[in-house]
Amino acid sequence: MTQASTELADPPALQDGALRVVQLGGLAEVGRNMAVLEIAGRLLIIDCGVLFPEEHQPGVDLILPDFGYIEDRLDDIEAVVLTHGHEDHIGAVPYLLRLRRDIPLYGSRLTLALVEAKLREHRLTPVLREVKEGDRQKAGPFDLEFVATNHSIPDSLAVMVRTAAGSILHTGDFKMDQLPLDGRVTDLRAFARLGEEGVDMFMVDSTNAEVPGFTAHERDIGGVLDQVFAQADGQIVVASFSSHVHRVQQVLDAAALHGRRVALIGRSMVRNMSIAADLGYLDVPDGVLIDQKKIDSLPAHKRVLMATGSQGEPMAALSRMANRNHKVEVGAGDTVIFASSLIPGNENSVFRVINGLMRLGAKVVHQGNAKVHVSGHASAGELLYCYNIIRPKNVMPVHGEIRHLVANGALAVRTGIDPARVVLAENGMVVDLVDGRARIVGAVECGFVYVDGTSVGEVTETELKDRRILSEEGFIAIFAVVDKKGGSVVSGPHIEARGMAEANAFDDILPEVTSALEEVVARGNADTYQMQQAMRRVVGRFASRKLRRSPMIMPTVVEV
Repeated sequence: MTQASTELADPPALQDGALRVVQLGGLAEVGRNMAVLEIAGRLLIIDCGVLFPEEHQPGVDLILPDFGYIEDRLDDIEAVVLTHGHEDHIGAVPYLLRLRRDIPLYGSRLTLALVEAKLREHRLTPVLREVKEGDRQKAGPFDLEFVATNHSIPDSLAVMVRTAAGSILHTGDFKMDQLPLDGRVTDLRAFARLGEEGVDMFMVDSTNAEVPGFTAHERDIGGVLDQVFAQADGQIVVASFSSHVHRVQQVLDAAALHGRRVALIGRSMVRNMSIAADLGYLDVPDGVLIDQKKIDSLPAHKRVLMATGSQGEPMAALSRMANRNHKVEVGAGDTVIFASSLIPGNENSVFRVINGLMRLGAKVVHQGNAKVHVSGHASAGELLYCYNIIRPKNVMPVHGEIRHLVANGALAVRTGIDPARVVLAENGMVVDLVDGRARIVGAVECGFVYVDGTSVGEVTETELKDRRILSEEGFIAIFAVVDKKGGSVVSGPHIEARGMAEANAFDDILPEVTSALEEVVARGNADTYQMQQAMRRVVGRFASRKLRRSPMIMPTVVEV
């Protein structure tokens, strides 16, 4: 398999008759999916999603793809194709449209409705191009054909991109559930037809490539939820993604069967399910839904709350319930259901919430102890079927961590695809399709762009390092007043330590700090920076040697 070194030069100019692919997110990570295709100077973008921060990125709200590669070429963009409505595929669209508002967005009815609602909050009016399976559309030199796929959100689409330099079939996220709740299966007949025509490069979902066999049916969850509802005595709280229409449908059906009413908790949950219901993707049984404000009027055994927070997000409803920081109280006799799988990297956050809920006395049902969720991604058996049906000339696994991409590439090789034609790339690597052969030819800068409150891209790794130091190592402030002309320390030094159990220990080194400061002042030509550094060195050495800590140290010197 072709796996380039991360030390790559800038890519050469795109030669005539070649098709270029640059993935700006979604490789070596689960999130912020975005691919840029280029031919003859024109660009097509497939998906534009966000990545949710991990614990080592404190204070960050979202992580965006790095638009630096296309910022100077916004007018070259023909369209953005959105494969489905999950945040890791559409969440960054508002930030892209801030750069150019009139980029056409292609997607299914539900996908565009979810995007439009999101853009409305950003005060953006998009140019929408609704498509469905079987449709073909032209976007400049790109000929687009859309194929129905099955995923954990309705209306998902794969896209076949035909160009003069070759064709690419991009699956988006998909699986091959043969008994989907909405009856809409992945169109393998279309995959076979496209395979007969010839697929030059297959960009395929890798999330479950390590999982043997086949992904279970969504219908299997209904009976488990029914059993959990039947055994629950108190209120039930179900946590799921705010866009998982199928799971919400199953919860509504179970609630109706057991005489309970459901309140949707969380702004995104309410917004998305309202859209799904209005468009006919969600069938709400009569009298089941109730406004959150009225849920307390019902006895506990009649209540179901459908909430966000299944990934342990600290500000989501479920985390706040576990911390007793939410109007909904969870306690003994209540049942909490985590109706979603763990996104890699979120394990600690999720288990922290589970432990918090159990400490309050709640019964917690999750994927580890009951079959309350099935994945939305194709497992190894399904991927093998796709490779054998399509027989692509080249394969580029996408959407997954390194281990997922490697496992997916190995599956392709097992079906007979030449290992040299399996491209294992990372974000920013440039892949050119020339004369039917895909190769990594270079790399472009592709970093993390952090959204922190109202700032976008202003938080750097340096700031995050400072935040980690503050949270893990503590903070020390040193203050002194110096008479430079007299060559003496007039006041201080004073030391204040925060976030450190050993704060009192610093009193022992005040004489040493004073001596270091007086030594610098005595030279007669020292500036404020040199005096501050002298204090920093003494305190830093002491903290490292005696306390085994590396706190943030902020020295201040005032001259009189």
